[in-house]
Amino acid sequence: MNHVILGAGPAGVIAAETIRKHAPNDRITLVGDEPEAPYSRMAIPYLLIGNIQEEGTHLRHTAGHFDSLCIELKRGRAKGIDTGRKHVHLEDGTSLPYDKLLIATGSSPMHPPIPGMDLPGVQTCWTLADARAIAQRAHKGAKVLQMGAGFIGCIIMEALAARGVELTVVEMGDRMVPRMMGPTAGGMIKDWCEKKGVRVFTGTRVEAIEAADAAEPAGLLGKIASAVGLGSGGKGEAGAMKVKLSNGQSLQADLVISATGVRPNIGFLKDSPIKCLQGVLTDEHMQTTIPGVYAAGDCAEAFDVTSGKTIVSAIQPNAADQAYIAAMNMVGKGATLKGVTQINVLDTLGLISTSFGDWQGVPGGEHVELTDRAAGKHLSLQFKGDVMVGCNSIGWTDHVGVMRGLVEGQVKLGEWKQTLLQDPTMLMEAYLASAQGQSQRALVAPK
Repeated sequence: MNHVILGAGPAGVIAAETIRKHAPNDRITLVGDEPEAPYSRMAIPYLLIGNIQEEGTHLRHTAGHFDSLCIELKRGRAKGIDTGRKHVHLEDGTSLPYDKLLIATGSSPMHPPIPGMDLPGVQTCWTLADARAIAQRAHKGAKVLQMGAGFIGCIIMEALAARGVELTVVEMGDRMVPRMMGPTAGGMIKDWCEKKGVRVFTGTRVEAIEAADAAEPAGLLGKIASAVGLGSGGKGEAGAMKVKLSNGQSLQADLVISATGVRPNIGFLKDSPIKCLQGVLTDEHMQTTIPGVYAAGDCAEAFDVTSGKTIVSAIQPNAADQAYIAAMNMVGKGATLKGVTQINVLDTLGLISTSFGDWQGVPGGEHVELTDRAAGKHLSLQFKGDVMVGCNSIGWTDHVGVMRGLVEGQVKLGEWKQTLLQDPTMLMEAYLASAQGQSQRALVAPK
């Protein structure tokens, strides 16, 4: 059997290794579009902080790991798929035949249509090449402006703050982490960041980025550039920029980082019969609408039991689970995805926040909130019937596992729901009583 895997990130690597374990004689080709060894994007902030070197981002650290498993690593980018002839067409003009195909092409940063986004001092933070470019400019004292304060943006912000830059964050939403946190929680995160020395503008857009005058160096890098007579036009030169905001302000910056969200890499499928919605649509076996073609990771849209709909949930635990399920089915072993994990646990400059499931609530549902700003704690619970379907929290680190268990386990709370509506801090007691009760009832044979 000939397996082709598009994408050499965590999903692609786990799928290739799983296939090899269960099909020792099958051919496996793992296609990635970057020159580096397969690595984890989630490790890039730790690289920028200085906790690890580039090798520390690699998914596998043993020399010759993929060769020892007879997994062929090939550099290339898919241009299209001929599902009839079972061929993947690459941008270099070559084609790869397959018997089973896994689409694990991940996602890429979105590029907002803002004038000046092509200036050399404007950078995404997604690849190792991006990290190298940021490290050159994000020196201590440099003025850095970051567009976007979502989940990924907050992780990048943590790394930038650790480098000692003078940081400004601009977020279009009315609060920080707007796709993960409600107004109260998002506002608390903003207050925390500002106390830590980060300037935050919410409800604000970047309208234009311009090369600033040589007489107006932005910060440390701008002053150096001015002192040695460098302009701001040459690629790689350290020059100041002027960033115009929708609130009327103009800020100077040595570096602008765009962290305005990502989108699945599925453009090459537009002329194929493989059905795509937000991502590549899959069933419970991670198979697409075309037999023998599977998808996993950031580019896949899978069914979420909790919400009852298909979603793209671009977090690494989902990529790992989906890759394993897809690989098992590709070798005929049969496996079923239990559901998509909607979890986010975020450390923002030392403030721990979490988001699980339908944190915004559901139509006709009930909810309860408890906020203690002085203690830096916030808890929001969402219910559908007697099941907790989602929650937000700040500062409730002891209850993370319990909240996840209640939401993902769809635990029927019974009378404990009313208890939680009165006192949401009783999560542990409610979980132990309700989850154990369900387990005991499951052991009783039906009459």
